[in-house]
Amino acid sequence: MKTKIITIEGIDGSGKTVQFNKLREGLTARGYSVDTKSFPVYESFFGSQVGRLLSGEEGVLATDVDQKSMALWFALDRFEAFRDWRDGEYDFLIINRYVLSNAVYQSIRDRDHEKPDIIDWVFELEYGHFGLPRPDLNVFFDVNTERAGQNVDRKGFREYVGGECRDVYERSSGIQERASAMYRLASERYEDVCVVNCMDGASMRAPDDIARDVMLLLSERGLIENNE
Repeated sequence: MKTKIITIEGIDGSGKTVQFNKLREGLTARGYSVDTKSFPVYESFFGSQVGRLLSGEEGVLATDVDQKSMALWFALDRFEAFRDWRDGEYDFLIINRYVLSNAVYQSIRDRDHEKPDIIDWVFELEYGHFGLPRPDLNVFFDVNTERAGQNVDRKGFREYVGGECRDVYERSSGIQERASAMYRLASERYEDVCVVNCMDGASMRAPDDIARDVMLLLSERGLIENNE
């Protein structure tokens, strides 16, 4: 039996954690066994370094590091987290931010946005070289950047930034706009990347309505039974 892998993707403040939890609850209620992972793992060796770069704690910002070097820190965090993972142990693995997030964000930073994207390079690094499992479906939650920024400001204290402030990526509206555009481009380029619209005009749709769209998407992709 192969574990089906679903990733939750989106810009900062797009409601990923809410939908991550709702998908876990929805699949569990249907009788599936569900494992979860969330990245970065800020308590890990490599994830803690990612946190320092995002916060600028040691005087070096993630936005100042070249794109391939920054991508490698994120990739090493996942490689470490998957060392003891066994395919088939659960029906589903839901991941809050995964390889696609790394590929998108390292392609659109201020210092890199006029360069060719490195999505395929990141895929080769993480799936090819490190042998990380490929998702069955990457779900991108599409939210406008103004609303997403408001959501970020309501997150409260986060240890990796040492307070209630935004990290270096969250502070840049340009990065968030370009990330959204790159996610949508990825959905056109790769069949396993799908967009779920989370907006109703200027307002966010109800979380339960968004969650129903995700379950319908899983059904359409044959990942759950149609009658569930």
